[in-house]
This record gives sequence, C-alpha cells and structure tokens, in this order.
Amino acid sequence: MRWPDDATDWPLTEHSRIVNCAPHRWHVQEGGIGPTLLLIHGAGAATQSWRGLFPLLARHFHVVAFDLPGQGFTHLGNRARCGLDPMAHDIKHLMDHEGWQPDLLVGHSAGAAIALRLSEELGTAPPIVGINAALGNFKGVAGWLFPLTAKFLALAPFTAELFVATSTSQANITRLINGTGSKLPPEDLALYRRLARNRDHVDATLAMMAQWSLDDLLRRLPDIRSQTLFLAAEGDKAVPVRDSQNATNIMPNATCRILPDLGHLAHEEAPEICADLITDFATQTAVLS
Repeated sequence: MRWPDDATDWPLTEHSRIVNCAPHRWHVQEGGIGPTLLLIHGAGAATQSWRGLFPLLARHFHVVAFDLPGQGFTHLGNRARCGLDPMAHDIKHLMDHEGWQPDLLVGHSAGAAIALRLSEELGTAPPIVGINAALGNFKGVAGWLFPLTAKFLALAPFTAELFVATSTSQANITRLINGTGSKLPPEDLALYRRLARNRDHVDATLAMMAQWSLDDLLRRLPDIRSQTLFLAAEGDKAVPVRDSQNATNIMPNATCRILPDLGHLAHEEAPEICADLITDFATQTAVLS
C-alpha cells in the first residue's frame, strides 16, 4: 500500500511515521509513555490489527507497532527476507536504528513466533505475550503440501493479481474472517478488504508463507527463558489451543490462559480483555510497578 495516498481513514495515523532502515522502508506507529512494548501483527494483517488495543496499552506503555515487510504500508526492500529468521534480524536492526529497547513483546499468531525468535536476537529475555500463537507445524500431507503450494503461488506470475481480482469481495472477506472463529464489525472487515485488495500486500504475504519455517525455533523453545504468557482463544478455528498448550509444556517459564467465546482475532474482538491481561502480566513480571 502507498503512503500516504492509501492511508485515508486508516486507524491511528496520528501515531504513524515512515522509517527508512535497510533493507525496508517501514511504517511505524508509536505512542504513550512508560516501559516500551512492541506489537507484532500476524501474516496478512497490518497495524490496523491493533487499532483497539494500542490506545488502551498506551495508557501504561510506550507502545511501538509496525507493519511487517511488504505488508500494510511497509515497503519490501528484499523479497528474499520474508522468512522467520531474516524478519527477526531486520526488526532487530530497525529497533537498533530507532533506539528501542523493548521491555515487553506482544505478538499475534505468526507475530508470536517472531516475538519468540526476536527474543533470541535481543539476548535480554524480555517477557513475551503470544496471542493465539501460531507455533504448530502442519501434520501429515499438509506438512509438505502447504509449503510447496505456497512456494508455487509465490513464484507464479500474476498470483497476487488473480487473488485480488477474484477473492476480495466483501462477502469473501467476511467468510474468511468468520472462518477464523472471530466476528468483526463491518468497519473492521472493510480494513481487511483494503489490505486484501492490494497486490503488494498479498504478494508479500505469499512470500512470507513460502519462506516460513518453524522447525528450528520449535526445537529451541525449551531454551527460551523469557517469562511468557500464551493467550489462547477457545473458539480459534485457525490456530488450535493445543499449540499454545504444547509450547507452555516445554518452555521453562511459560503459562497459558484460555480465552472463552473468542476466535483467532481475540485482541480485535475484545481489546479491553486482552489489554487487562497484558497489563496484569506486565505487573507480575515487574515491567510495570
């Protein structure tokens, strides 16, 4: 998406700025005073995913959010850097460039995996909150078929254009979001439709899917000593609760909290609940006094 041309009515643009930090040109949103809290959205979303949670957290924290490479308003500088390791490295480079030293990492879905990987890059073991953390590899045939399909789609010419042309009616976007177990109001669904209708955003999301691998991170989870809270929504149809439970069982300092009556986009459905849980966790881990 083009900044600022496509930013009309985009949530929280009063907190937005563009940061040139190789290899990407980043869209960043920053606000609030206090300990630094870093928000990392999931694949196919953007900073709009935090539109309800950001202002609530900014009452207690210096909140930083950004669009992942190529998604939302972040311009992708190198298409080969959409996998987990290069993304974490490039985010760390952005943090160093901006002087951010996060006291708490919060990630949703694939963003939770990035938060865990980023904690290894930081070396300071800040506490982590993973909301519906996507930490499970696909089983059986899907284990090899999905990555191969994603790679094919990412390499095939006109794939993004075809998706934008055929799959982005309001009805299709509504079905897609409802299929995650979440119910969003029309104005929020419209934001996802704007993202899905943008060729560059779709292309970067496909590239992320094609380059994604969790194998190494999953093997190292027992070595990640950060205090970690997994928030797992009972109604999530995209990421099973057992992913968070399994990670909790093998990480030395992790706990899991089940959220009833919410889906994959729990932080968008119930930002007040998630903000309270994050703030309580920050107090328990001495991020907040």
